[in-house]
Amino acid sequence: MAAFLPNGLPGGRRPANGGRPLIGVTASVHGSRIAWWANRLALRRAGARAVRITARDPFPIDRLDGLVVGGGDDIDASLYGETARPHIRIDPERDKLELNALDCAAKLTLPVLGICRGSQMINVHRGGSLHTDIHEIYLEAPRLRTVLPRKRIRIEPHSHLYSILGIAECRVNALHHQAVDRLGDGLRVVAREQAGVVQGIEAAAHPFLIGVQWHPEYLIADSRQQALFRTLVATAAGEAVLQAATA
Repeated sequence: MAAFLPNGLPGGRRPANGGRPLIGVTASVHGSRIAWWANRLALRRAGARAVRITARDPFPIDRLDGLVVGGGDDIDASLYGETARPHIRIDPERDKLELNALDCAAKLTLPVLGICRGSQMINVHRGGSLHTDIHEIYLEAPRLRTVLPRKRIRIEPHSHLYSILGIAECRVNALHHQAVDRLGDGLRVVAREQAGVVQGIEAAAHPFLIGVQWHPEYLIADSRQQALFRTLVATAAGEAVLQAATA
């Protein structure tokens, strides 16, 4: 599926841990352990070790080989210049943790996969904004909340995401009510659903900086979706990176 170039990490970096790459997975202190175990399993199957990172249990980002910014609570709207809504549940300590983690990951050029909230956080970190409620903007968007692949999306050709999944259209799950609005610096939209809601973003100039609005960790039996983790781990291991995406 994915098109690779060998040994493409800057400086020929190899895993700092001498063996399987160590991937950090950010989570809420009060978040579901199910998502953590699903991510841990996906990363283990892809050949990596995983460490759970929360505001209560931080971990030095410079000791990681890659980062997954996980799903969970909403992001504080003040971080992108909007007014908070009463029904939005936020975790300011997690926001701070993930922004700092993304700062460090950017300096080290670590591969980063953002999942649901994580995709939104990548956008906010780069100066973008979010729709605080997609159903106020996208009136035709289906009100789905399921771990099953029930939502159809289209993926842009000549993108990293397309190279990884190897398909222009697929079905994904949906556990969100927010989504990317104004794009952050250096990012582009690479997947949308029929109603127009952004489902995938990436930085074409980065070896691996991809955000997906769905939860691939729950799509265990879908080899295409698990390829997201395999490619993340391969990049973290210094074995290969994706070819530069073109517009």
